Amino acid sequence: MKIGVLALQGAFIEHIKTLQHLGVEAVEVRLPEELDGLDGLIIPGGESTTIGKLAVEYGLLEPLRRFASAKPTWGTCAGMIFLAKDIGHDRQPLLGLMDVTVNRNAFGRQLDSFEVDLPIKGLGDEPFHAVFIRAPIVTETRNGVDILARLEDGRIVAVQENNWLATAFHPELTADARLHQYFIELIQRQTG
Repeated sequence: MKIGVLALQGAFIEHIKTLQHLGVEAVEVRLPEELDGLDGLIIPGGESTTIGKLAVEYGLLEPLRRFASAKPTWGTCAGMIFLAKDIGHDRQPLLGLMDVTVNRNAFGRQLDSFEVDLPIKGLGDEPFHAVFIRAPIVTETRNGVDILARLEDGRIVAVQENNWLATAFHPELTADARLHQYFIELIQRQTG
């Protein structure tokens, strides 16, 4: 199995280390040809506007959209925004695939970052320690998008639609590899 991590900007090294720890070949993706031969892709946290602009600049937007339309793709934090069909009135380059509406930077500034133990559907009974840094939230889901996690106040912070996974938080910043394992299993189910 070979999983790519979009390495234009953001927390891509941490995802690569977690995947390698799980015994998966992980590669940095910066150019369209680096998508060839991948079984799945992670779009990391960072700054969604910057990721979108760099994807356009490097000719990656359409190749990423084609790849994610065919193979499992997981967006964390900024990656969640980049995968969404709707981010409200903001205009920035998006893949526009997941049938969700996302509110960018829903929790305020960096100073308002927080951590919380979060029950996540599909990960068992033990809560996942989630790290939120200038995180988005999903404000609306459509057409069978599965809600995997909500905060205590009901705000949606993890969703899945077919082969697309999106989390508002940074699982790569914890020692808990269960979400990465969940994504690996999603890929294995698709490749059979």
